[in-house]
Amino acid sequence: MHKAGRSLARGIARNAFRDIHLKPTEPSQAQVTTLPNKIRVVTDPIPGHFASLGLYLDAGSRYETPENAGVSHFLDRMAFKGTHNRSTEEMAAAMHSMGGQILCSSSREAIMYQSSHFSQASPLALDLIADTVLNPSFFPEEIEAQRDAASYELRELASKPEMILPEILHTIAYNHTGLGNLMLCPEDRIDLIDSAILRKTMQQWYTPERMVIAGAGIHHQELVELVDKHFSSLKTSPSSPLPSQPSRGTNPTYQAPSNLLSTPNPSVTKTLSRAASYLFPNSSVDPPVVPSSRYTGGHHFIHDPEGEFDHLYIAFEGTGIHDDDIYVLATMQILLGGGGSFSAGGPGKGMYSRLYTHILNLFQAVDHCASFHHIYTDSSLFGLFASFVPSASGIRGGSTPSHMLPHLVNQLSLLVHRSVPEIELSRAKNQLRSSLMMAMESRSIQVEDLGRQVLVHDRPVPVTEMTDKIAQVTAEDVRRVAVRIFGPQSGNKPTIVCQGHEDVKDWRTVFKKYGIAA
Repeated sequence: MHKAGRSLARGIARNAFRDIHLKPTEPSQAQVTTLPNKIRVVTDPIPGHFASLGLYLDAGSRYETPENAGVSHFLDRMAFKGTHNRSTEEMAAAMHSMGGQILCSSSREAIMYQSSHFSQASPLALDLIADTVLNPSFFPEEIEAQRDAASYELRELASKPEMILPEILHTIAYNHTGLGNLMLCPEDRIDLIDSAILRKTMQQWYTPERMVIAGAGIHHQELVELVDKHFSSLKTSPSSPLPSQPSRGTNPTYQAPSNLLSTPNPSVTKTLSRAASYLFPNSSVDPPVVPSSRYTGGHHFIHDPEGEFDHLYIAFEGTGIHDDDIYVLATMQILLGGGGSFSAGGPGKGMYSRLYTHILNLFQAVDHCASFHHIYTDSSLFGLFASFVPSASGIRGGSTPSHMLPHLVNQLSLLVHRSVPEIELSRAKNQLRSSLMMAMESRSIQVEDLGRQVLVHDRPVPVTEMTDKIAQVTAEDVRRVAVRIFGPQSGNKPTIVCQGHEDVKDWRTVFKKYGIAA
């Protein structure tokens, strides 16, 4: 992928004034079948020696309540252990015999069981997935072993700010509920998770209408028959109405503040780090029923006088996955880019993105600075973060959160108050589109993409449909969406998380000074 990114960048340099036009592709060969119990089966019959298939479930930490908090983490860890049909050793032996890999992964809005293997092993792969989903044994000794593993993971997470701070950012942004639930089991819940809680949660969540089984490199009818064989006994459950979502106001007009920092020349942007499955287009199909999750924003400081770096995160609530402005926000994230101070490479890897040219290249104390965009069904978090050497450490050239905050806020302000040059926007769109296309070269990403698309939109979405949406993004769109998300009259509130030697000071004044919502 990196070589392709460099090649793409050279092409942009030769002809920077035009978008890269993707050649027309064959219509999607994906097929979808809904079984009588409402479980959906989708396949893309791509030829090859390897196949991938997976079960994708509309579940995860967002759905947790105080009574079962942490259960998603344990369901993830208990996957492919002992079942009523296989011992733990027999399950491990069967997985190793396939010559591929099989895994379970949980997130805020999905739990997936996925396998990549030789094509002839597809029946065994689905058999193993069905066995661990439908017949888990949850032996006490296995649960106890996972308690120890969960405790270790929490300790590891707490020692790595780059991993724990995005979690804390979510808890502050969504007030510790819904999307603000931690993806890992809280420490005070580890000893409370038992087989009764696991089984009760699976009974509530693991229903066929919340499941999609996707396959790539397998014939559609073959997978349909396998799914019918293993999952036809599952019964549907009554569904609840979709919670209403708050509407946003219109975009007001205003005067740009006079103190915007100067802007260097336009830059090339970094590659997209999110899978293509997080950029679904709008459709006529209603999104899945999800528990409401209200964004509140807020400020949180973690005193860490022993840390090597200070860390500062700022975020705003963006649009949900069903809003077409999600493509504009994704383009803005690539436009801002960023990365680490020791990143190797050149154009196409973010070395000329705005956060590189405006912050990383100008402030030697900054170790890492990047944009991020976490997208969910009805919301998203869009923002920037920086990790830097603290001046309180006594190291020459160190900085403080209060010194770094104006530079981060200024980058958002420039999107609100100044039009993005066409050459820079073109580069960002090209990078985003090529990243989506290159991600689809991986069969495991492709099958996950396919499953998530049907889970969210009830239909497979060709990647060219997404790239066409990206190609239509204009400089006017970027400014309009920036005003909508963090403009001074947007009504949106920031989320600020700071960890280090000292807290950020008087942040409201900084946001007001640069014409950003506070």
